[in-house]
Amino acid sequence: MPHETALIATIAAGLGLAFLLGFAAQRLRLPPLVGYLMAGILVGPFTPGFVADTGLASQLAEIGVILLMFGVGLHFSIGDLMAVRGIAIPGAVAQIAVATALGAAVSHAWGWSWGEGLVFGLALSVASTVVLLRALEARGILDSVDGRIAVGWLIVEDLATVLALVLLPALALPLGGTPPAGTATGSVGVAIALTFGKVAAFLVLMLVVGRRVVPWLLERVARTGSRELFTLCVLAVALGVAVGAAALFGVSFALGAFFAGVVISESDLSHQAAADALPLQDAFAVLFFVSVGMLFDPSILVRAPLHVLVTAAIVIIGKSLAAFAIVLLFRHPMHTALTVSASLAQIGEFSFILAGLGLSLGLLPAEGQSLILAGAMVSITLNALVFGAVRPVEQWLRGRPRLLAVLERPDVATIPLASTAEEAGLRDHAIVIGFGRVGSTVGEALARCHVPYVVIERDRRTVEGLRQRGVRALSGDAARPGILEQARPERARLLVVATPDPYQARQIVEVARRANPSIDTVVRTHGVAEQAYLERLDVGRAVMGERELALGMAHYSLLSLGRSDDDADAAVAAIRDAARPPRAAARGETRAAASGA
Repeated sequence: MPHETALIATIAAGLGLAFLLGFAAQRLRLPPLVGYLMAGILVGPFTPGFVADTGLASQLAEIGVILLMFGVGLHFSIGDLMAVRGIAIPGAVAQIAVATALGAAVSHAWGWSWGEGLVFGLALSVASTVVLLRALEARGILDSVDGRIAVGWLIVEDLATVLALVLLPALALPLGGTPPAGTATGSVGVAIALTFGKVAAFLVLMLVVGRRVVPWLLERVARTGSRELFTLCVLAVALGVAVGAAALFGVSFALGAFFAGVVISESDLSHQAAADALPLQDAFAVLFFVSVGMLFDPSILVRAPLHVLVTAAIVIIGKSLAAFAIVLLFRHPMHTALTVSASLAQIGEFSFILAGLGLSLGLLPAEGQSLILAGAMVSITLNALVFGAVRPVEQWLRGRPRLLAVLERPDVATIPLASTAEEAGLRDHAIVIGFGRVGSTVGEALARCHVPYVVIERDRRTVEGLRQRGVRALSGDAARPGILEQARPERARLLVVATPDPYQARQIVEVARRANPSIDTVVRTHGVAEQAYLERLDVGRAVMGERELALGMAHYSLLSLGRSDDDADAAVAAIRDAARPPRAAARGETRAAASGA
């Protein structure tokens, strides 16, 4: 093939195969990322057939890294991190230390140096942003307390990765590697001081000058009304800052792109910038994963199968157990510990970036990069199964109250109501489980109509804030014995389950029904099958968010098109009743007649 078409051939082969194999992976209910990596393996030098230009692929991968890190910086939220800082910061640091130590110890037993083991362990300690966020979104728990903790944990891991990318070149020589050209070769202290000095100068420039200039520039370009110019401006900032940071301050492309995103996130136009950059970011991110796949030598599965299994075990079992123990140590509920540990039981893009840097610095053998890639493919493929195991494991633990009491620390699992007199005054009240966006809206409606209610929420800071406002609130897992009972369900009139976890919702309804068989219930759900199941449990109402959103939009659409309010109400009611099981519909008619009487 002529030299001048090598770039086109590499992009075409990479994107074409990535699409086919990504689509196949999606059909098999696997993350598309698995297909992208497989595409790289097929066009790589270790498999027969067409071999893409590895030099060009590595440059395309650099663009992918820049845009990936730019996206991370663009969506970086210090507020999200500070909201869960009590568990996310110490938890992530401890989990990274445990995973790094495991990786270093195992690799040292294989005959690697401690420097190589350090990079290997660091790469195994960092979860994939793409996989984690999509897993939480697919289960509807991204905005839950557990989801916020997992995301905050991930932010800390991302920041730790950025720090590692800064320090590794300076530490390459003492760790037994080869420092890049231009790096100080004196003492370790001098090398680290020079590195931090350059980074500090870059940060000052970005946070003092960049925070003013970049948002101002975006605003001026947006006023032109040209979407192409705005998109071009966003990409020019991302790539320009990354390249400029590397050329002028000697920092990595990744660090420069990350802070370019952080600076743009200060602008009111950050959401538009993210939306415009997303298509190109997705395309080059795919090429990044393809290029990583090209570096994978499949023969390692035959040459060192035990090494591959150990690597996957560190990621899936070692990291998960460490995260599980850390979350419980910080006295969070069992469900939170299981969810966070399942979320982190995989590695991805940042592991590949660390592995690539380690390879270039002589701090990771080629075998190590193949092992990291194999561990990523195995862990990402099995991540859905790991999440699926959360529910049966929790059910198994709850069936063993003695073990659960030891793990979950029942003496601090809840904050009791302020006084016995206050508890005694509860009668004909509502119990609201979960006080996020859904639960807080329900609580506001109850308060406006002067209906007494008690909130049960896992986030203790939310509970403390509610109590300061005079709202009765409990901290703990309502599905756990002894928690819901404190809200006096036997005296309550209504139970509102506003948490997104369907398994927990079923348990809460069962506990409440045992205390008060006549209590009315309204439950939040995300799926048709789950809604039907809850209706069969004879709950008063199982509300599926997407359907209610659609019905609200349909109601407004009918009014906008000139139909009367009665006609719109009737149409929406007919659609809602048609979707309800016969028993639920009959129960609804009975309740309507009773309220009318």
